[in-house]
Amino acid sequence: MPFATTNPYTGEVLKTFPSASDAEILAAIDEADKAFKQWRETSFAERAKVMQAAADILRRDVETYAPILTLEMGKLIAEARAEVELSAAIFEYYAKNAEALLQPEKLPVSDPAEGEAMLVCDPLGVLLAIEPWNFPYYQIARIIAPQLSAGNTILLKHAANVPQSAQAFEKLMAEAGLPAGAFINLFAEHDKVELILNDPRVHGVALTGSEAAGAAVAATAGKALKKSTMELGGADAFIVLNDADLEKTVKWAVFGRHWNGGQVCVSSKRMIVADEIYDEFLERYTQGVAELRMGDPFDPATTLAPLSSQRAADGLKEQIRKAVEHGATAQEVGPEAPNHGAFVRPTILTDIGEDNPARYWEFFGPVSMIFRAKDEEDAIRIANDSPFGLGGSVFTRDEKRGVAVARKVSTGMVFVNHPTMVKADLPFGGLRRSGYGRELLGLGLKEFVNHKLIDVVDIDAAF
Repeated sequence: MPFATTNPYTGEVLKTFPSASDAEILAAIDEADKAFKQWRETSFAERAKVMQAAADILRRDVETYAPILTLEMGKLIAEARAEVELSAAIFEYYAKNAEALLQPEKLPVSDPAEGEAMLVCDPLGVLLAIEPWNFPYYQIARIIAPQLSAGNTILLKHAANVPQSAQAFEKLMAEAGLPAGAFINLFAEHDKVELILNDPRVHGVALTGSEAAGAAVAATAGKALKKSTMELGGADAFIVLNDADLEKTVKWAVFGRHWNGGQVCVSSKRMIVADEIYDEFLERYTQGVAELRMGDPFDPATTLAPLSSQRAADGLKEQIRKAVEHGATAQEVGPEAPNHGAFVRPTILTDIGEDNPARYWEFFGPVSMIFRAKDEEDAIRIANDSPFGLGGSVFTRDEKRGVAVARKVSTGMVFVNHPTMVKADLPFGGLRRSGYGRELLGLGLKEFVNHKLIDVVDIDAAF
């Protein structure tokens, strides 16, 4: 059975779940379609009531929801609590703002005497959400809060290693008052995606995951002529200009690379440092990373979580080996890893030449790539020399300079003096191999609506 809770710290398989059959999947689609016909007719006030209730329950029961994340994918318990709060904030954002964001838009017309035109936003129907394991609640909230607020209904295909997280959110939405069928968790295997997307009652798919998964699902959706959004990988640049405050910058660099065990699409994977301060940055950064402590993610003293699985840890170690094979220098930093658990000792990669293929990889774990930049323009060049285009950051004492550099970085998001972050009131998305489409705010809310034109023409002006 591919759907199972395996504790990454102990390696113990705690619970398994049967995969959904074709008949169960088709029954779920039918239920979601019937729920859509009801849910689309509800008022914004009714939808907002459900969204706010979900936020309130998460905050009330944080100590029920957070440990599930730590148990299933190894997230530090403090970070698990923060993810619960972030998810609550997203629900609350749409409870307060969805109605205003979806108001009809009056369009300017060339001759007002002829009548008026407007754009209205109608929900599409049943949507498929395919979500990853690294933020099991946030990834769900990021898609269902806006799309339920828009009047759509959702089928969830979550990652196989976080089944209890998926079940917890299904229970959450039922408790919040969402009608039965409006949000359904499916333990559907990868080969069932085509069955779901080929069903005419399903109108789109939102995926967050790897490049390979995105390419496969986007191809299936395209063949079925279904709308898709893809939030894929990243190798965010962390640019350190020559006037940066090194003490503060290094602290953000250590955090930006290692939060959530380094398993974040927008973590600071490529540090690009001005030549004048490179040596000092590297020394300070190495010291900061050495202070991280691996251990039980339920222990508040632990500051570096295990990876989500032993398979993930083994794969990351193999990437490091290949990077060194192609000429990089690898330095392991800090204490030895515990003798059990899916840990990878923090590793700093330097001397990554232009011909080293690792330069263009995403390392999903505590591995830092550090590049020396001759000057500001060289730092921008290195930052843009990537197949990804998700987020990035620029560190400088001169905020205007930071904004000017940020404008030249080719990504969907750039932060000045802060690593790429996720918040309920900021949009999220990238370009190139990081995917397409946006989530959160009005941008995400309107990804799966019909922007319908209604043009009212004065009958006397028609002839």
